[in-house]
Amino acid sequence: MPRHFVDLDGAAALPTGHFQMTARIVADLVQHAATGVIHGSAGTGKTFAVESTLEGLDALPPQKRPRVCLLTFPSRPTMRLIADQLHSQLTGTETPTSRNRFDLTTKLTGLLAAPMRLVVVDEAQRLNGDCIELLRHLHDHPATRFALLYVGGDGCWEVLSREPMLRSRVFRRLPFSPLDSAKVPALMRRYHPIYRDVADELLHEVDASYGHGTMRDWAVFTQTAASLCADAGRTRVDEAITHNAYALLGGGLHD
Repeated sequence: MPRHFVDLDGAAALPTGHFQMTARIVADLVQHAATGVIHGSAGTGKTFAVESTLEGLDALPPQKRPRVCLLTFPSRPTMRLIADQLHSQLTGTETPTSRNRFDLTTKLTGLLAAPMRLVVVDEAQRLNGDCIELLRHLHDHPATRFALLYVGGDGCWEVLSREPMLRSRVFRRLPFSPLDSAKVPALMRRYHPIYRDVADELLHEVDASYGHGTMRDWAVFTQTAASLCADAGRTRVDEAITHNAYALLGGGLHD
């Protein structure tokens, strides 16, 4: 499994609807060699869900297991940068032999014909229209067969959906959102042992003051509270531990 944020010992992966749906969507994309988008605000768990799903592909039989190419780019990548990085991922070489973009695109078409691959583009909100069009062109080419998954944070869907040629080809889309506040107590008790037997009221108060339904914020609070519990010789969170954690986290004021 991928590491939890802040390497939190004792934390468990939560079987939220978003987490479970991520695995289903990736499976559908691979089965149909289709395009999908997973997006949402920072800290909502999409990266962990995607990484867990990609690791789970290793358990598939070889004939059903796609080869994964994970692409990440700095802000405002160029078409050439995307082509170069994709070529490097597919061939294991540092730089393409040709510096001609059109020749490189032809080579990528051949490389993406077989075996079956899953191309994952992280931080997809950074792509411009030309970059999106290059990936769409490669995916739509009659000689290629690969699944294409865009993953991104705030603004990702707004960027991708502005491209009509891409939007009409999206086979699966999953927007991540903060945890339902009503489900937070039950989920947190499954998340970490320090929340077992803790009253709903206290867990709701932590969520309202610091967690705000985001797994990243809950991970930070949990790491802090677990350390305080260990120092105090306690096995679970109480009001005193909570208030001391707030003091270490800026008084619980988290915007």
